[in-house]
Amino acid sequence: MPPNETTLESTPAACTAVTGWTLHECATVASTNDAAAALPAWHAVRADSQTAGRGRWRRPWISDRGGLWLSAVLPTPGDATRWRALPLAVGLAVAETVAALGVTEVRLRWPNDVLVRDRKLAGLLLDCFQPGLAVAGIGINVTNTPEFADDSLRGTTVRLADMVAPVPDLTALTGRLLAALRHVHAAMDKDGFAVLLPAVNALWGGPRRVELDLGGARATGWFQGVDAAGRLALEREDQVVWFDPVQVVQLREIEAA
Repeated sequence: MPPNETTLESTPAACTAVTGWTLHECATVASTNDAAAALPAWHAVRADSQTAGRGRWRRPWISDRGGLWLSAVLPTPGDATRWRALPLAVGLAVAETVAALGVTEVRLRWPNDVLVRDRKLAGLLLDCFQPGLAVAGIGINVTNTPEFADDSLRGTTVRLADMVAPVPDLTALTGRLLAALRHVHAAMDKDGFAVLLPAVNALWGGPRRVELDLGGARATGWFQGVDAAGRLALEREDQVVWFDPVQVVQLREIEAA
């Protein structure tokens, strides 16, 4: 481990109470999701940087200083199927948080990206380390420059510093986001994901022609949003085919309507 790297296990993190959460703040961790793995509900971990940040299917996530790298532990009581669409609810919380700052043309890209037009602003990853708990990992580009670490990202990302002034500091942004997570979780816990479905389906940016990687097979059609179970609707040859999130390795957008 590099000398300046801290983890929750090796060095006590600074703890503060934030909008009903206990927030653990660290300098550097391998992954905030892993650092939050053993924490109880309503605890969260924020790090200045991650050395092994990851996205869906363990794809690497550049987590340089200046971005918001946050993992929040949410309770998922009862039947697990009630919470299958939680990643989409978390995406809604992120989208609404940045829109409230004045960012326009915010949209979602199924299942776990938040974009401004066609550039990625934020991503998320949900893990389940303990029964009845979900760890929602969220990364938002704020003042960081991920393209300097990975040239392939040049022209594909965007950050809050490019769109709003003044740029919110990470403490304020963390508080806003944690409050938004509380809100969508409470709504979903009370009434199910269906209550959030109109707001989520309004954020896809209209029908888009996409190609799905189904783990060997591929399917092309028009993305039509999701249902109350979080399944993806793909229109193909005048019929709609539904895909469960676990079936889809990757969605690639081809064109907008």
